[in-house]
Order: sequence, then C-alpha cells, then structure tokens
Amino acid sequence: MSSHPLLTPLNIGGLSVENRLMVAPMAGVTDNPFRRLCKSFGAGHAVSEMMIADTALYASKKSLYRANFDGEIAPISAQIAGAEPDKLAEAARYQIDNGAQIIDINMGCPVKKVCRKLAGSALLKDEDLVARLLDAAVSAVDAPVTLKTRLGYVNGEENIVRIAKKAQEAGIAAIAIHGRTREDKYGGRARYELIKAVKESVDIPVIANGDIDSPQKAMAVYEQTGCDAVMIGRAAQGQPWLFRDIQHFLQTGEVLEPPSISEIKQIVLAHLQELYAFYGEYSGCRIARKHIAWYTTGIPNSNAFRQAMYAEDSTAGQFQAVEQFLSAHEE
Repeated sequence: MSSHPLLTPLNIGGLSVENRLMVAPMAGVTDNPFRRLCKSFGAGHAVSEMMIADTALYASKKSLYRANFDGEIAPISAQIAGAEPDKLAEAARYQIDNGAQIIDINMGCPVKKVCRKLAGSALLKDEDLVARLLDAAVSAVDAPVTLKTRLGYVNGEENIVRIAKKAQEAGIAAIAIHGRTREDKYGGRARYELIKAVKESVDIPVIANGDIDSPQKAMAVYEQTGCDAVMIGRAAQGQPWLFRDIQHFLQTGEVLEPPSISEIKQIVLAHLQELYAFYGEYSGCRIARKHIAWYTTGIPNSNAFRQAMYAEDSTAGQFQAVEQFLSAHEE
C-alpha cells in the first residue's frame, strides 16, 4: 500500500524531515525530553520551546534548558521570539552556533506577557515590522528560517495571506499557521479555510495547526486545507502516542486501541526518569507534575491521586506515588 502524503519526508530549506507529523512548540512543555519522546512515537519534527531574543537572558537557567538539543533527532529547530530585527538576528546566529539547524520565529504566541513586548502574535498588527524581522533573521544565518503564526491579530481583520506572501518574499522556508487569531487565544474552534487560502497563494510548505487531536482529525485537516504537514500541540500533552496512532491510521485506515494502563505506566515512568535526569532533583520534580496530571486524566480516582502527588517534593517520592497509582489500575 502506498504511503499517505503526510508520512513522506518534507523538505524544509534543503533539510529533510522524516515525515509531516510535527510537534508544536509549547512553552514549558516541549522541552528536550518531550520532543524526543514524541519523535520516538513517530513525530517527524519537533520545534523547541520559545526563547526570547534578548542576550541578557541567554545564560538564564531556563534558557539553557530550552536551548539544550542533546540526543535529539535532526534536524533540530530552535524557536525564537522578539520585536527588534537586530536582536532577532543575533538570537538566530546564537542558536545556530548552539547546534540548531533550523530557526523558527514565533509570531503566534497569544500570551499577554509576550504580546506586551510586542512579540508573538502582537507583531501581526505591524506588517512592515514583520517583513523587517523576517528579512533580518533570514539574512543573519546560513540555515532555513521558518515562521509560526496565527490568522491575524483580531477577528475580522485576518491578514495571514498577506503575512504568508511577505514570508515567502523574505525567504522563509516554511510557515506553520494556528487556525485562530490572537483574539481567539485558545477558545472556539480552529478555522482551516484561511490555511487553505494561504496554501493556494504561496509555494513554500504550509503547516496546519490547531485542534488536531485524533487521527481522523489529522486526515480531515489535511484534506480540507491541502497543507504540507500537520502540527499537534495541546493534544499531545499526556498522550505522546498520538503520533503513532495517526501514523497507523494513515497507513491502514484502522484506529489503534488506546494504550493499556500497563503501557501508560511504562511510558510515564520512563518520561519521569528523563525529566529528572535532565532538570535535576528540584526542577525535575516540579516540571514533572503537569505531565503526570495530563497522563492520569480520566483514570479513576486520579483527582485524589494528583492532590497527593503535588505534595511530594522529592523525585523518589513522586516516582513511587505514580508507580503505585498506575500499578493499582493495571488490568
């Protein structure tokens, strides 16, 4: 049986990505252990968490973790955000020197603290600045630069088709579009018709993002938009095996059974060990909490378990609590 187009390699600026199922960059989530985990389940590409383009912040502990690409499957993509062309260019060069092979620019983040600095999706209000930022980043590095963005800043004034054309003119190698405006934040439904309009108006790869939470949805969005790849964000939280499910569905037309509690236990405990090794005792324990909460959602008595688990402040205690809880629910 021939391969579904989403399972074939994608060329991004001369670099080949194994398939067209991608992990969306999510601050505080898509760290090195999570990116590697999603790739182990069949994601073809994963973009790092957003790093603010400000040299004063490069050496902060958080930034060093975010810019750690050890053990990752190439090509490695580092996401940067900023509103000053020279700083963005400098950040792009810094990340390439640091081992990144693709630079991704964030013009999609709807978070207030990012938008207040006129970064993220706030940039969509100023199309000339967008063009200057993209030009600066593209000319700063001898590597592909991609763009992650939204449909526009406010509803009724969606300017994504113009933004995408500017991106193509600037030499952007691919554009990922979340089917919402900044005003929508994460509410309502993602709208795909404008992603389709972009796909019809530019030649660079167009990546569809927003509300892709099942194999059937991945296929439907691909068919509706004609996109070159799909990007999955929140739906992969607590279910990194979603990429495996999508791959299986696209290959066979069958929906895989959800993983058993035993398999979930294996995945979670391995993920916890990776987090502890990566972040150390203090941060590892705290960063693991949200992942544990996502993994255990929907399991009986998980609410009471989570309250108890949040009180654990050692990695050993946390690991044991998770192991006991999941073991108690094994078939």
